[in-house]
Amino acid sequence: MTHRGDRREERCCRAEKERARMRPVQKSMCALIVLTATLAFLYFHVWLPKPYNVVDLRHRPDQLPKHLLLDHLLVPDKKYEHIAFQIKEEILELLPKNSCKCEVQASLKLPFQKQLFDQGYSIEFSNAFKPSDLPDINSKREQEYRSHQQKSQSPLDQLIIVQANSPLEYPVQGVEVRPLQTILIPGLSLQAAERTLYRVNLTATMGTFDVAAEVEGVKVEREGQMHFSLSGSQLDNLNRQMQFVTYTNTLFHPNTADIVQFSTDEHRASFSIRIRHPPTPKLYNPGSSRGGTSEGSYNISALVTIATKTFLRYDKLRVLIDSIRKFYPTVTIIIADDSQDIEHVQGPHIEQYFMPFGKGWFAGRNLAISQVTTKYVLWVDDDFIFTPRTKVEKLVDVLEKTSLDLVGGAVREIIGYTTTYRQQISVQPGNERGDCLRIRQGYHHIIEGFPDCVVTDGVINFFLARTEKVLQVGFDPRLNRVAHLEFFIDGLGILHVGSCSNVVIDHASKIKIPWLKSVNEKQYAKFRYPNSTDDSKSTKLSLFYFKNHFKCMMAN
Repeated sequence: MTHRGDRREERCCRAEKERARMRPVQKSMCALIVLTATLAFLYFHVWLPKPYNVVDLRHRPDQLPKHLLLDHLLVPDKKYEHIAFQIKEEILELLPKNSCKCEVQASLKLPFQKQLFDQGYSIEFSNAFKPSDLPDINSKREQEYRSHQQKSQSPLDQLIIVQANSPLEYPVQGVEVRPLQTILIPGLSLQAAERTLYRVNLTATMGTFDVAAEVEGVKVEREGQMHFSLSGSQLDNLNRQMQFVTYTNTLFHPNTADIVQFSTDEHRASFSIRIRHPPTPKLYNPGSSRGGTSEGSYNISALVTIATKTFLRYDKLRVLIDSIRKFYPTVTIIIADDSQDIEHVQGPHIEQYFMPFGKGWFAGRNLAISQVTTKYVLWVDDDFIFTPRTKVEKLVDVLEKTSLDLVGGAVREIIGYTTTYRQQISVQPGNERGDCLRIRQGYHHIIEGFPDCVVTDGVINFFLARTEKVLQVGFDPRLNRVAHLEFFIDGLGILHVGSCSNVVIDHASKIKIPWLKSVNEKQYAKFRYPNSTDDSKSTKLSLFYFKNHFKCMMAN
């Protein structure tokens, strides 16, 4: 019995020692689980997309531009020097300072951040040039930039503030006249205290004033001149006379504005009269439809042209065409081809345009889209494959019913991964060295009525767009082999971009055993994936620096 008790006690001791040995391991495991759970929570809270606002692009009202706080407002005039104020730093930081810096900053400091998460990157575009070449490059760049500003800026950009308590009433915005034509100026009025004589003056720089009718008791001076006056003893009569005041443009300019000075003896105001030829409409025949307004009622053949660029990949191009014809047998397909040993791709509704060998990716895009005669162009790569989920009608429906100019779809890789490649693009004002380009993944809003679609700035290489808008932006032919997002950067402020995840196209497999590659495939890979000594990257950076006036780029 004694031996049995000793053995039981010995076993108990060994179990207690084992539990004691495991306690530190258990504590370490618990700590690791807590840390992992914390990091997972922070990831889901910080990095995963937040609930976005839904924006109605179909009925969104036009908004007046918001004026920025000018630097000199922080240094008040002498009249207000005695008034103390306190700056709110968190708000001040949101205002543009014209001195942007390309510094990637993490929103939160987290344990193991460098090991677990992508830190982003920053690129200085001036590094594309030799230091000895930069002074000459900078001089030419600045000269071209000043010329660009002079051509692109308009008097309409001038900030005009209506002073408070002014007796003058006048149109702030929206008055327009065609070059060398005449209009009535709406909204002119004087609301002044009683006096013996009322007088108003109008002064222009690109036109003259007159009256379409004369009102009794009102004196009109300098009709048909740039300096014009009305006066009278009865305010109602004077205001009635102002309803007949006309403006005639006398200095031709197809698109500018005249800043008109409107004044009394004590008060002065300014307003703009826009002078321009209204843009000439370019309308497209939508063709006959089956009636109704649903997405299935569109005549896709009359509305859409499919455009692609091919280079040494005729096998994949034919697979693409065969897949298109399963769903859209009569849609026109335009092919830009810069292959060396050309092959004629024939068939109904196919147009093939040949280019010099290796002319380039963006040059081919320009050629293909320049031949489109339909309202919309659908861009696809030559190794894409249409499937039952490639519903072009859905993309047409979005563009027909919203203010978007371009809407991307989704691309499904052979492994089942689907991507939309949504990018937010913004430019922060800088100094004489240039501006800062910032690119982030994500989007801005969900589109009302289209829950699978969002507003963004850059999309995947599968998109439907208004042909005129794409032609307006164009593709820089100097970007010859590796480029895509550059088109959307050039289109910033011109293109209104969206993305829909419910229209999907397949991507042909890129997996190929090296020793089974054909001569064309090897040659294609040489052009498509240039080595580090290739100058294509330097060309891209130099274009950002000189053409776009960027000094650097940040990406997250």
